[in-house]
Amino acid sequence: MASLMNGLTPARSTAGTLSHRSLATLQGALPTLVTEAGERAGIRFLEFFASNIRNPNTRRAYAHAVEEFMAWCTQAGVTSITFVQPLHVAAWIELQAQTLSPPTVKQHLAAIRHLFDWLVTGQVVPHNPAASVRGPSHTTRKGKTPVLDATEARQLLNSIDVTTPIGLRDRALIALMVFSLARVGAALAMRVDDIYVQHRCLWVRLREKGGKRHEIPCHHALEAYLHAYLNGAGIGDDPKGPLFRTIRRGTGQLSDTPLPQANAYAMVRRRALAAGIGMKIGNHTFRATGITAYLKNGGTLENAAAMANHASTRTTQLYDRRHDEISLDEVERICI
Repeated sequence: MASLMNGLTPARSTAGTLSHRSLATLQGALPTLVTEAGERAGIRFLEFFASNIRNPNTRRAYAHAVEEFMAWCTQAGVTSITFVQPLHVAAWIELQAQTLSPPTVKQHLAAIRHLFDWLVTGQVVPHNPAASVRGPSHTTRKGKTPVLDATEARQLLNSIDVTTPIGLRDRALIALMVFSLARVGAALAMRVDDIYVQHRCLWVRLREKGGKRHEIPCHHALEAYLHAYLNGAGIGDDPKGPLFRTIRRGTGQLSDTPLPQANAYAMVRRRALAAGIGMKIGNHTFRATGITAYLKNGGTLENAAAMANHASTRTTQLYDRRHDEISLDEVERICI
């Protein structure tokens, strides 16, 4: 399945479809259960990942779940994807629940359910064996993302050496996620011309999940950091180039390659340790930090949801950690 995922973005023909050679290569990487169901099943299986799922992170997660399920079915004696029954799916989910968290198990079940929905509509299988299988119960009112308080966020930003292009880049990226509540994926997808002036104020343009375009004015601190980065790194004359870039090996200068998300995470961990922050923070920490800081300073949940480009305030509430401090104060009342 790894070779299958790597092959889902091959060179395409002028008609915009996969070439026959690429298609044959992908079909050779299919699970045995799929190939046993025939060529039509194989093509429909490929279309599920290549055409139906546009988000690369979702595609990768679903591919991992499907790969594990297919391998388990093979060990259980299932010879073709057309022979998969609800009992097989239920047994696999039960096994997953013994070692994985409920959200992960629910995601794996969703992957199998959506795959078979796609196969049913393509008339590959007569029914969806995962449709009647229930996942583990899971509800949450607070997310698990670590959040910095205002002092720690300032400590992190102020600790970065901004005498080099890499320091200017790192400070600008972290500040963007804090002050614009941007997802790291949207931040790293920005081009230089996604920073622009409107109504005498600097704005940023973000491309969020589902292709949604989100525009928001810059906080004055973010505006200063972005100006310093553009001027210090010398990328202002490349409007169509990536905003956040890798560093050319051995030069200390920015390249023309967009900064990968894994590199951004490694940078955040490195900067946090250097700033003396022991908490294991990640890219998403800054989005949660910005939302919590906004709400603590009198902002409304509705406006926070709009700024974060959330479809529902229920999602925004997962990032609200104001009650963490209240809980600690109440615990300290226990005097013995």
